[in-house]
Amino acid sequence: MADTSNLLLNPDDSQTHPLLERYSKTFDETIERFIGSFGWAQLLQAVLVSFAWVFDAQQTFISVFADAEPAWHCIDSHIELCNSTTISNLCKLPRNAWTWNEPIQTSTVSEWGLSCWGPVVAGLPTSSFFFGCLLGGLVLATLADSKLGRKNLLVISCLIMSSSTLLTAFSPNIWIYSILRFVTGFGRATIGTCSLVLSTEIVGKSRRDKVGIIGFICFTLGFLSLPVMAYLTRGYSWRILYILTSVPAIVYSVMVHFMTYESPRWLMVQGRKEEAINTLKSIASPDPDLYGSNNNLLSISLSGIDLSIEPKQSNTDLYASIKLLWDTTWAFRRLSAVMVVSFGVGMMYYGIPLGVGSLASSLYLSVTLNALSELPSSLITYFLIGRLRRRSSMLFFTMLSGFCSIMCVVIHQGQQALRIGVELVSFFSACTAFNVLLIYTLELFPTCVRNSALSMARQALVFGGIFSPILIAAERGVDDNGFLSYGVFGLVIVVCGLFTFCLPETRGEIICDTMEEEEDKKAKNIIVEAPGNKTLVTLV
Repeated sequence: MADTSNLLLNPDDSQTHPLLERYSKTFDETIERFIGSFGWAQLLQAVLVSFAWVFDAQQTFISVFADAEPAWHCIDSHIELCNSTTISNLCKLPRNAWTWNEPIQTSTVSEWGLSCWGPVVAGLPTSSFFFGCLLGGLVLATLADSKLGRKNLLVISCLIMSSSTLLTAFSPNIWIYSILRFVTGFGRATIGTCSLVLSTEIVGKSRRDKVGIIGFICFTLGFLSLPVMAYLTRGYSWRILYILTSVPAIVYSVMVHFMTYESPRWLMVQGRKEEAINTLKSIASPDPDLYGSNNNLLSISLSGIDLSIEPKQSNTDLYASIKLLWDTTWAFRRLSAVMVVSFGVGMMYYGIPLGVGSLASSLYLSVTLNALSELPSSLITYFLIGRLRRRSSMLFFTMLSGFCSIMCVVIHQGQQALRIGVELVSFFSACTAFNVLLIYTLELFPTCVRNSALSMARQALVFGGIFSPILIAAERGVDDNGFLSYGVFGLVIVVCGLFTFCLPETRGEIICDTMEEEEDKKAKNIIVEAPGNKTLVTLV
């Protein structure tokens, strides 16, 4: 192995050393080369950071149980009155004529008597949560790239979400409850993004796809944990569920602060080279053939890199990027189509778990089966995304999801097994469409606006979720076999899915970095040679 002692004593001459000429050409190459191996420290950090998705999923779907409408029955002394009234609508009965099957504190609906307050008030807590996600995504989107960094924003977001969740357990009324759910959604907005970015930036390119799926698996585990906790605490107050999901999240936030490292890429871009070098030495497993046993070579390698151009390569001003998307015709057309499709997918993806109670089956079993369908969706996307055509895949899964959702309305309530089976196919298709849509959006836009475009698409997904709880609440007490929920969800995703026709196919296409490169790619000039003639053909 080459002697590096002289090099270490004279770092100013490091760039002329043959090893560094070979192995330290650029910032990205140095980072990729040093963290290309995958050690235990990287694995543990990736798993710990990705575990944030567990708490993300719990707060996203906790209202399925906390805000569920319990079953009720008529009191024996008022049986005749119940028989003479539309028994499916308890609001038409005197309060002393019926009672809840479970203790009144098992749900916010029964504790605060929300059944007859109208769909807007009944769906207000869940809608407030999604409004918080919408605002949080817009306000906090740039902080991970600019001032706070990935780790700090992840910790702060988790603390905001978990603290407000704990306070939610002590809500005295529906109004305070809705405000705290809004704060929870605001904090939750950036957890998934920060977790995904931080976990993938500590590994090399060859490992990023495999590490990225850890977050999706953790989200499924968090979703699965809800019906388990709800079943074990059935008959107790809904407040217990919020305490059980908030305390571990607070402990987790402290663990992330003390046990994880900031992204070395972000540190280097911010000019904090020493911290980046120390982080790399702590978590990476460098190739011994490359750096040997002397990690000081890495320090010199990174110290010789000029990062003055790095900030220019990533636009941290979200609003300037949005203006660029707005002013460019083809980008605006693509973004508009993506957001419309996202709205439909979001309404279905967030709405189906909230509406499983309308299928007249076990709430615990329905939620468990829906959570399990997330796992094969992620795995299928992971293994087949390289073969799937984006546009045709989106059309297929949105149409299938919408068709099966509408079939839930058509199928008679007596055929519960068939209804839940069709509902699972619908949710599985929505999950797969959700995954493909995010990848599709990444490929549709160049690097300079990609983060902003993806942020807008995610906000459209959340915006679709805002309307889902209102539709679910409006259906309570109405005997329409689920039309206001599954029927509307199905029609919306079918109509919105058709806007995929407005988007180009991106599978196998070159991903551009600038708007100019994308525009050049849209018009390719090739020369078609014919005998004795040459013709210039422009492909648009």
